[in-house]
Amino acid sequence: MKRLSVLMAVCFVDMLGLMLVAPLMPFYAKRMHAPDWMVGWLISAFAIAQLVSSPIWGKFSDRYGRRPAMLIGLFGSALAYVVFGFATSLSMLFASRLVQGLGGGTTGVAQAYVADTMAPAERAKALGWISAATSAGVLIGPVIGSIARRFGTEVPGLVAAGLMLLCVVFAWRWLPESRVHHTHTLSGQQLPPDRTIKQALMEIVERPSAPAHRVIWIYVVGMLALNVVIGVMALYFKEVYGVTEETIGYFFTVFGVVGVLMRFGLVGWFNQRFGEIRTMQMGTISLFLGLALMPLPAALLAPPTAIVVFILCLTLVPVGTALLFPASTSLVSQRVPRHELGLVMGAQQTLRGIASIVGPVGATFAFDQFGHGVPFLIAAAIVSLAAVLAFRERPHEPAVAATA
Repeated sequence: MKRLSVLMAVCFVDMLGLMLVAPLMPFYAKRMHAPDWMVGWLISAFAIAQLVSSPIWGKFSDRYGRRPAMLIGLFGSALAYVVFGFATSLSMLFASRLVQGLGGGTTGVAQAYVADTMAPAERAKALGWISAATSAGVLIGPVIGSIARRFGTEVPGLVAAGLMLLCVVFAWRWLPESRVHHTHTLSGQQLPPDRTIKQALMEIVERPSAPAHRVIWIYVVGMLALNVVIGVMALYFKEVYGVTEETIGYFFTVFGVVGVLMRFGLVGWFNQRFGEIRTMQMGTISLFLGLALMPLPAALLAPPTAIVVFILCLTLVPVGTALLFPASTSLVSQRVPRHELGLVMGAQQTLRGIASIVGPVGATFAFDQFGHGVPFLIAAAIVSLAAVLAFRERPHEPAVAATA
């Protein structure tokens, strides 16, 4: 439990730094005369770098340990925020996002750390707590960013960089290594040679019906829908409700508040009461309803009432993600051999990275060309596919764990 608490603190500060600058990114880009479609690519630059780095970090952590992978990733994020703070051009903003993504590729490593240290029955709850810590970062980060912006355009990036450096020191001092080197299965058989990153990814693509792979695809499709929303949220608030960069952070706190309440208070209860599969299914329903309803307030109601109703619809999104993502990741960890946890979860994050590229780019294109509410309807259609896959899922025997 002590290890989990330290990891939660690290994930909280990591997300705090990311969300301190992320809501400001579209405003900075627009001030540099970027068109709407380029904002989508700017947001996706993070995911492109994360896509490339996630499986590399996963395999690195399987071989050399989870701790050094996370320390290097945190330090890389600190450098990225310094670049953001002093960015004077779109190219510098893109460079900042790419370096952030390289550091952010350790998400799968953090998930593998949880799987290393928690029993299978406790993993969904533990992953929910980790998600709660990141949701707390989502809650606080945008507010700090909006406040810091009042002191200068470079201040949010420098504050984020300072937090990352403190996080590196904290993790170096108190985050122990979790990985145990495995050479044999419980039955005494020699483990097969390590697979390459390419082999792991190709197997997920070529064998989508495998037990672990089915859940990975549910996770990825859900992430695609979520990233459609992320891609246009700041632009939607700006264009439809007149929100500014000094106030945008307060609206993003909705994700954080609901996420923290769900993950600390209810995710564990849902998983214990209904199991991971049923919890995952309920997550897809909540996410679908939130996305499908979000365009309606602006179309049907006057501005003051519309924005309140919009925020109420928006709360269904973090409820859905809180139920969907920890449960699906827990299921993946139970269906993958222990010695490949880092590799497979890194591969999962790579596919998530693809979703994080396609989502914002497609969303901002639809936002610009077809209407401000269209991306939300597209996202609802996408998550309906995740719901179909989730409701076809059945319990499966966990993978046989390896032992040293």
